[in-house]
Amino acid sequence: MRIGIIGAGNMAQALGGQWARAGHEVAFGARDAARAAAAAGRLGTGARALEGPAAAAEFGEAVLLAVPAGQVERVVAAAAPPAGRVLVDCTNPIVPGSLTLSTAGGPSMAERIAAAAPGTHVVKAFNVCHESVWRLTPPVFDGRPLGVPLCGDDPDALALVGRLVADLGAEPLPAGPLARAGLLEAATAFAIGLWFAGRDARAVLPPLAYAGGPA
Repeated sequence: MRIGIIGAGNMAQALGGQWARAGHEVAFGARDAARAAAAAGRLGTGARALEGPAAAAEFGEAVLLAVPAGQVERVVAAAAPPAGRVLVDCTNPIVPGSLTLSTAGGPSMAERIAAAAPGTHVVKAFNVCHESVWRLTPPVFDGRPLGVPLCGDDPDALALVGRLVADLGAEPLPAGPLARAGLLEAATAFAIGLWFAGRDARAVLPPLAYAGGPA
């Protein structure tokens, strides 16, 4: 699969590196062409740099949006991804310091991206974990693969991103339509707050067998 990556930072390199190793064609497009070239050079075989975000959006069957949340709408609108393109939103619109959402009370960041790129298929994914987790081969904890929630409206787009999740050795978890992406963004902000406080966010939820009460 051809995967365009808009951005060249840690998330871009972590996920792009795993997909390149899985045999996909990965191309970075960033406003800083030298940074994109450096990212592709670090990954080596299977990765290359293109001339800016628009070229990455044109190149990829799937396009990972790996730029700061405060910039992503503007970057996507300028890149003008072709209609039908699958956009993977891994951003978190979190206000530094307060661990609240900059999008509170309005559309989620994923929905804003969809509005900025009409005709594309946005899937919210990969936003829960720190970039270092995506570098693990595979991300398995206590013998269980990491689950990756996916929110989106198009079944084919969800299936495509699900394959990219599986290529990491993780498990895709269908989490509903794009209208639920705001819940995923808020849950992530909540979990990050617990982690920053030195608490295990997994302790909040009971095992599946107890989720609906005693059997």
